[in-house]
Amino acid sequence: MTIDEIIKNALAEDLGNGDHTSLSTIPATATGRAELMIKENGTISGIEIARKVFKTVDPEIKFINLMDDGQMVKKGDIVFTVSGKSISILSAERLALNFLQRMSGISTNTRKMADKLDGYNTKLLDTRKTSPNLRVLEKLAVKAGGGNNHRFGLFDMILIKDNHVDFAGGIKAAIKAAHEYLKEKVLDLKIEIEVRDFNELHDVLETGGVDRIMLDNFTVDGIRTAMSMINGRYKTEASGGITLDNIRSYAETGVDYISSGALTHQIKSLDMSLKAVHNF
Repeated sequence: MTIDEIIKNALAEDLGNGDHTSLSTIPATATGRAELMIKENGTISGIEIARKVFKTVDPEIKFINLMDDGQMVKKGDIVFTVSGKSISILSAERLALNFLQRMSGISTNTRKMADKLDGYNTKLLDTRKTSPNLRVLEKLAVKAGGGNNHRFGLFDMILIKDNHVDFAGGIKAAIKAAHEYLKEKVLDLKIEIEVRDFNELHDVLETGGVDRIMLDNFTVDGIRTAMSMINGRYKTEASGGITLDNIRSYAETGVDYISSGALTHQIKSLDMSLKAVHNF
């Protein structure tokens, strides 16, 4: 789903057959100006999405951004101003805020974790643990916060996880089947495989044929041992049980990537509000 489609569907859900509160209380000719005020420190994301919301409701609205996505914000900062028909501003307000608050919450959380990786080559990745139909926005927010996007969906990479291994009949069978499938379908996709223990890692190293190994729920010491076993032959990814408190310890192992579903699915929205500042 494209960003334009997301906004169109969200506006249809919110507006229905009209913003009757605004239509009934405010003259159709009334105009005004409002500004987005930050109410807690964080990393802003979703400014351009908000612009699209306002412009979709009313192309005549004037939107002036004073900050950019990915910028650190503090309580009291003004991020942008909107001016035009008062009814249009009010009709777009809640949807714009919903996107901004959610995306900024993701960016703020991502920034905290990404900052812990300063000085290391390890890259922070998101996952597919996103809100249905909002993945494109949430992954944009991760990037604004200094993170990187993993695969977008099930179609752009082969990621053999534990259930695939179990249903396929083991590591070797799963890797072999993946290669046969790619050849048959004439597809050029990277192959990553998840391992749960050192026995599975040994099977992967013996079999080969992958681009990246995901070490799932390994301890920091376990990652170090695994890195020694892999010895640079494959890209590596640590996942599972990684928090703000221990992420730096994982990076110290030299693992190439750290992925965290918490970047997008355990989020507190950033507090902000749109305040009317002038009627004219």
